[in-house]
Amino acid sequence: MTLLECVTQSAQQLTKAGVAFGHGTQNAFDEAAWLVLWQLGLPLDTPLAPTADADNPAAVRRLTSDEQTKVKALIHTRINTRKPAAYLTHEAWLQGVSFYVDERAIVPRSLIAEVLVEGSLDYWLNESTHRVLDLCTGNGSLAVLAALVFPDVMVQAADISAEALEVAHINIERHGLHQRIILHQGDGLPNHGGPYDLILCNPPYVNARSMATLPPEFKAEPALALDGNTAGGIDGMDFVRRLLRDAPAHMTEQAILVLEIGNERTHFEAAFPALEVIWLATSAGEDQVLLVSRETLLTL
Repeated sequence: MTLLECVTQSAQQLTKAGVAFGHGTQNAFDEAAWLVLWQLGLPLDTPLAPTADADNPAAVRRLTSDEQTKVKALIHTRINTRKPAAYLTHEAWLQGVSFYVDERAIVPRSLIAEVLVEGSLDYWLNESTHRVLDLCTGNGSLAVLAALVFPDVMVQAADISAEALEVAHINIERHGLHQRIILHQGDGLPNHGGPYDLILCNPPYVNARSMATLPPEFKAEPALALDGNTAGGIDGMDFVRRLLRDAPAHMTEQAILVLEIGNERTHFEAAFPALEVIWLATSAGEDQVLLVSRETLLTL
């Protein structure tokens, strides 16, 4: 069995089992390629088939029986447990940067990473941008990316979950950023470390109906990081309401807030019908990440 045949067969198994994607891959073939290459100890960019313009011994060699057995076991684990692949490999990639992950934090996939790396925020930032807050940091991926993109800023990474912050600590150390990223445990905006020039937040925002119908892969993640209805609401906007109310007091005069709300734009606009925000373009469209200034938040 060649590498491509192994990936193709594994993808067929994932498809037949009806597993859900969305934690770094969007289809069975990409998910199978990730798991197969990881299990074989091969780089994730290894070509799966021979190429005319490059020497590619990995693609043409045949897998040993032991290798095939190990791959089958991993695919079966993915199917039987319904855990996201990142929890099985303990690694996820966001904008080309590797992050450690386990069940203590959700798998990094925030679209805010795109606007950070692609420079979509540069228009609203300047040389006076010194303090950044990554609120609801989870495994710390956005805090790390912000520190990498803006080498002169200090970043505070905050989360209610002590376990998630343990994972964030691993990633901060992994990227050598312990002197520029400070961790804070708490519910909501920190009372120290500000005021901030830029606040990034990928909060819990899933509405009650969607929470009830999440695929098992998403239910394997901490519900605290997904469920936006913990204060008695049903529209997923409980945390967001508190955030937008409290944020101006923690922001500098020219500061901006970048907020991800996923597929909840309808609920967001119903909750804040008069708030003028800027929707940022991402690979998932122009209705999942928004930007709002401190000045605009003061109008609420």
